[in-house]
Amino acid sequence: FTVTKLRWLAEHEPGNAARTARVMLPHDWLTWRLAGGGPDVVDAPEPATDRGDASGTGYFSPAAGRWLPELAEAALGKPAGLPRLAAPAEIVGRTAGGAALSAGTGDNMGAALGLGLGLGEVVVSIGTSGTAYAVAATPAADESGAVAGFADATGRFLPLVATINAARVLTVTARMLGTDASGLSRLALAAPPGAQGLVLLPYLDGERSPNRPGASGVLRGLTSTNSTQENLARAAVEAVLCSLADAIGNLADCGITAQRVILIGGAARSEAVRQVAPMIFGVPVTVPEPAEYVALGAARQAAWALSGAAEPPSWAPAGTSAEYTAEATPEVRAQYGALRDATVAWG
Repeated sequence: FTVTKLRWLAEHEPGNAARTARVMLPHDWLTWRLAGGGPDVVDAPEPATDRGDASGTGYFSPAAGRWLPELAEAALGKPAGLPRLAAPAEIVGRTAGGAALSAGTGDNMGAALGLGLGLGEVVVSIGTSGTAYAVAATPAADESGAVAGFADATGRFLPLVATINAARVLTVTARMLGTDASGLSRLALAAPPGAQGLVLLPYLDGERSPNRPGASGVLRGLTSTNSTQENLARAAVEAVLCSLADAIGNLADCGITAQRVILIGGAARSEAVRQVAPMIFGVPVTVPEPAEYVALGAARQAAWALSGAAEPPSWAPAGTSAEYTAEATPEVRAQYGALRDATVAWG
């Protein structure tokens, strides 16, 4: 959140904080420069931003659709100019060559736009970190702080939960087992659900959701019977998915019930992750073809801006999607939850 960076600047570089006249996000600055703006430009255009990326600053209210400049001022220690808030798909400027510039947006907001995400669909992205998010018609308000109440790029909302430990848990486990991602997947699929009682808490580098910055990974239930490569691989896959199932549960606490999950990210290429996901999530899982969905979202936003239409253009991800269903395994979630809750006191 940008507001914490402003506070860091005020505390560690007070001279630079005192010289700060305006605060922009990176894509705001880029759009401004492409439109002919600059610190020494006479009659420079006014910088603009969108609701989606603005909602990640910490001094914007998605529910009210306005800046909270008093929070930015409290963090920086002085007032600072903020960009104009553009409407979705608004053309906010033009380059010297006449090319139209749309407002841009944040990465997850762009991915939601590129996926054509609809109400009732939850995206789970398993990259270096993990995210679970959904498009919502009403703003989210989560006093626990687990769900970030972002805005999306269309005028709606994008409640999101982020975790630190995701695909890297699988990478580390594969390294421990002396194999690669494909080998880990094969091993995991050779083990039964629940890994014969072997449970991994995947907080290898602390965790953000739940908020346990000092936590570490925990392996519980190891016996002479279940201490196999297959069970350890299965426990790692189930741990990552259970952590993200908790994130889906956080969204449910805000009234967002997943009818299906769209699975993306590097780890979504793992066949074990694909097959185990519906068992853990308890709903069908769709895996679209791998693509740069943030970039596709930018393309859709550009098409929308050029069309001048009230709604974004009809859109469907290119290629075919794979569908996965399986009987839910609540007992796996239960044994994971017992370990998660038992380790609260450990940080």
